[in-house]
Amino acid sequence: MAVTYVLFVVGFILLVYGANWLVDGAASIARKYRISHVVIGLTIVALGTSAPELVVNLVASLKDSSDVALGNILGSNISNVFLILGVSALIFPLAVNKNTLWKEIPFAIFGALLFGVLANNIVFKAWSSPLIARVDGIVLVLFFVLFMIYTFLISRKEGVNPHLEFQVKAYPVSLSVFMIVGGMVALILGGRWIVDGAVQIAGSLGMSEAVISLTVVAIGTSLPELATCVAAAMKRNADIVIGNILGSNIFNIFFVMGTSALVKPLPFNQALNFDVMVGIFSVLLLWVFLIITRKNTLSRWQGVFFLVLYVVYVSVLLVKV
Repeated sequence: MAVTYVLFVVGFILLVYGANWLVDGAASIARKYRISHVVIGLTIVALGTSAPELVVNLVASLKDSSDVALGNILGSNISNVFLILGVSALIFPLAVNKNTLWKEIPFAIFGALLFGVLANNIVFKAWSSPLIARVDGIVLVLFFVLFMIYTFLISRKEGVNPHLEFQVKAYPVSLSVFMIVGGMVALILGGRWIVDGAVQIAGSLGMSEAVISLTVVAIGTSLPELATCVAAAMKRNADIVIGNILGSNIFNIFFVMGTSALVKPLPFNQALNFDVMVGIFSVLLLWVFLIITRKNTLSRWQGVFFLVLYVVYVSVLLVKV
């Protein structure tokens, strides 16, 4: 048990350093090759920080722990918006560009809705009970491919934000790549050790797999996003914060969940429909907040509101236990 606690602490250290390496390396490459910061956030950073969710889900699929796999994704996406964007907005108000407001956020909303539809067999009714089947996995992965094509196309149209140029330190390409890879490895190891330790501690309290996955595991696998977004917010790089969260949510639904279903079909516990609805509501609320506020900015008071909603959500889960 002592080793578990040591790895738990070391995991946090790896997350902090890994997040900084990943953000700095990705931003340096974006500057050198004139790639949009939001594109870097939606792809490289989002994939790297979503790796813990992918690892946990693949293991859970192979072990027939569908509640862990489904709860991990739903809980991670909810904590990404309410917890991580809430904390990031407190550090620095987050402004988004029109492309993000009218394309990426609606796509994230579509992903949350599509997941609910597929999980409840609203389209494919060949199964007697709710199930994320392999055909659902194919559908999700196909949409992920479309998303990647979209990010490639906008990367050819957008340039680096000149207002952020002076804040990005230039590194040699080889060092930037090493920082990105090293950051991803540190994030994966750190997230994994934190989750393992947290699950053992929470398991001793007699919590169900679903609740543990929606809270402890979800927060644990979202810690890379939290560390990365906090680091980016402190550097006033709102594009990487927003791009990372949206990209992570999109990756989680379309790539991680799609891949998990392809490995092994996942029975859907209909009690998780509450969390599906909260996930849809979280992204919708983010969209509404950005539309109604001046200059499409998530302000500090809205960040506080998101954090309050997250506390309420977790409290409801614990009461349901």
